[in-house]
Amino acid sequence: MEILNLPTFEFNIRESSEGREIWDEFRKKYIQLTPEEWVRQNFLKHLNQNLSYPKSLLKVEGSLKYNKLSKRPDIVAYDSNGRPLMLVECKATFVKIDESTFKQASVYNTVIRAKYLVVTNGLQHFCCEQNFDSGTSTFLREIPEYYV
Repeated sequence: MEILNLPTFEFNIRESSEGREIWDEFRKKYIQLTPEEWVRQNFLKHLNQNLSYPKSLLKVEGSLKYNKLSKRPDIVAYDSNGRPLMLVECKATFVKIDESTFKQASVYNTVIRAKYLVVTNGLQHFCCEQNFDSGTSTFLREIPEYYV
């Protein structure tokens, strides 16, 4: 798989009748290994192993309702009180991060209301802090580490 702008991690990858699959230790099952899934799995491990987000507080592809439509944000990290802390939208490396990518993640975040919004394609990572009271977003230089 493609080298990403993230630390290197070990993965359990297998061939099946469905094609290549990667073990998702967060969902505890094998998942079809698509380019987007490669980014998602690497970013999950980065959050957990490098930024100290507990596995138990990371939800992968949960569902939410937006204008009566079911949506599936890639990753939502929660704080120790169960409140959404960070929403992460993952794209394949060949997908350019642009305004439409942020718009998709922002739409999800109008429902989730996480403090941090991250968009990544594995090569570029953008993080902004959301202030829902003022309706503003501030881009951060780094993705914040987990705090209690």
